[in-house]
Amino acid sequence: MTLALATASFAGVTVSSPATGSTSGSPVHFVASATSTHPITAMRIYVDNVSVYLVSASTMNTSVAMSAGTHFVVVQAWDSTGAVFKTPFNLTLSGSTPSPTPTPVPTPTPAGLPAPPANAVVKSNIDQMPSWDSCTVCAGAGANGPVAVYSMVENQASPSLDGKSAKFSISGTHPYSDALWWKQLGAADSATNLKYDVDFYITNPAVVQALEFDNNQSNGSRKFIYGTQCNIKGANHWDVWGNAAGNWISTGIACSAPTAFQWHHLTWEFKRTATNVIFVGFTYDGVTHYVNRSYPAGGSSVHEMNVAFQMDGDSAMHAYSAWLDRVTLTYW
Repeated sequence: MTLALATASFAGVTVSSPATGSTSGSPVHFVASATSTHPITAMRIYVDNVSVYLVSASTMNTSVAMSAGTHFVVVQAWDSTGAVFKTPFNLTLSGSTPSPTPTPVPTPTPAGLPAPPANAVVKSNIDQMPSWDSCTVCAGAGANGPVAVYSMVENQASPSLDGKSAKFSISGTHPYSDALWWKQLGAADSATNLKYDVDFYITNPAVVQALEFDNNQSNGSRKFIYGTQCNIKGANHWDVWGNAAGNWISTGIACSAPTAFQWHHLTWEFKRTATNVIFVGFTYDGVTHYVNRSYPAGGSSVHEMNVAFQMDGDSAMHAYSAWLDRVTLTYW
């Protein structure tokens, strides 16, 4: 089986293998590295726009099963600021015996959260609870962003999974303005494990800049921000909040625009120590991804636990709405 390769050199990612003119069978051996002025947080291989390998490191050395024929391959990396670097190339495998089609190569899967104990606190149907707080300026960079037009309407019969969803809307004239909603649930100082479960629905995902799903916990000493976002137009990946560093950090896990007119199910799992937030992982539409990132928490003198949801507008501030249903927080 002969392997023909054509590559282009892109700053940040160097692909050492496969090399031009090399001969190989399936699986194909990949060796690559990435560099940046900031730490590299993840590298990924895409074959024909399908993710087949992910590693949370600045180097990779792995083999990927591929079928005979010509494939479009991208080796991509992210640094701690969310900057993306990629090297795309065409890869042709020819032979009389087809190799297996590309399949995801699993990465190690550290243990996630334990099953909630019988005495875990479960806050169900948070989307139906009254008296949510909200803001627009505070949702922007440095809590001083541009002003958006926004609203929340509860108890929506349609679309809904249980007959009562909450509708969130954003529009306006200021590019990249945002709206944030949150529901205070009372203090939970001793909780060290959290599970955030939500169903969401979008009618026009093409105009969504990003969707943010968060929990916030303060115990009188530290503020633990379990911040996550599907960064749809920014870089098509999931980000987590760096907490005391005050910035979004790419996980390297892809997050494209959600399918319109369809309910999507998201579950995030978090832990904390006395000083750090731990993003364990999440399950999105039945697919589980392990994140396993830990960041130092900032200081706080308040006592709180809340659930939050944020909508980000795009450069033209196209109006759009999102519906949340069956919002549940379990903690212990």
